[in-house]
Amino acid sequence: MIVFKHLWLLALLPLPLLIFWALPALRQRTLAIRIPFFSLAAQASGARVGSGSQIYAKPLMDVLLAALVWLALVVAVAKPVKLGEPVIEDIVSRDIMLAIDLSGSMEEPDFPDSSGNKIARLEAVKQVVSQYIRERQQDRIGLIVFGTRAYLQVPFTQDLASAEQILDDMSVSMAGPHTAIGDAIGLAIQHFESSKVESRLLILLTDGADTGSRMSPKNAAHIAADEALRIFTIGIGDENGEGQYRVDFKTLRDIAEITGGEFYSAEDSQTLEKVYAQIDQVAASQLQKPVVRAETSLVPGLLVVALVLVVLAMALRAARSLLGRRYV
Repeated sequence: MIVFKHLWLLALLPLPLLIFWALPALRQRTLAIRIPFFSLAAQASGARVGSGSQIYAKPLMDVLLAALVWLALVVAVAKPVKLGEPVIEDIVSRDIMLAIDLSGSMEEPDFPDSSGNKIARLEAVKQVVSQYIRERQQDRIGLIVFGTRAYLQVPFTQDLASAEQILDDMSVSMAGPHTAIGDAIGLAIQHFESSKVESRLLILLTDGADTGSRMSPKNAAHIAADEALRIFTIGIGDENGEGQYRVDFKTLRDIAEITGGEFYSAEDSQTLEKVYAQIDQVAASQLQKPVVRAETSLVPGLLVVALVLVVLAMALRAARSLLGRRYV
């Protein structure tokens, strides 16, 4: 498929004809030799001449070559390009940061898996989150772990295999025994500053209450809201528990509400899988993949054609001059 980037310039094609019709013929006074049989010669050649004038006709080949040169130059100025096959370009639709609690309580073997067997909370989370990461082909994934402190484990990346491997290597208490939810949100906000994607999500999963953040979770949520960061919170555990075994559902609800996200409670692996699926539905972004085509410019070829025609016209004129003939 061939398209013109400046199609309107093709309107210049009839310009030489317009000039020819609009401008008067060029008249020049020159010395001439009067011959008695001029009228007979003109009549024999079929030329129409007036008194005291002579018309020099352009050879047809010159006119044709000039027309072709003009055509090539005008088409070249219009910038024709040949389009290749359409190619769908992959783009990043969302930046998703996963913040996972690694406090000591995540080692509790009280979380039912898909078969009903009780496994450690972190092990269940790894299985579900690993599958979630694997399915994020159009997203960039980041990973934060938090306990007593929050640490960035994976900056935003589309290398999902590496992110999945790092998730698998995590262990309980590697970030400290306590739960710093506010610090985890603050760290996520800091790393979202470099994001240029409009749809930005933080999925925060915890089984405890904030016990040691330098910034309160709600204050961090307000800052996140100002940065257009939506936080989806997932609570695991008993809301009525004591100490490190009590999960603060109220604070998690408030965080989600402040930022325009959602709060979920996960009681088993199947519920946790549904939670991540629901988050994808709620936070879905309208992704329109741009269709691009490879472009091959035809301008160089047209300029070469014009140059060849000019050389050919000059060669014909030189040949006529050498042979002393009017036409070749």
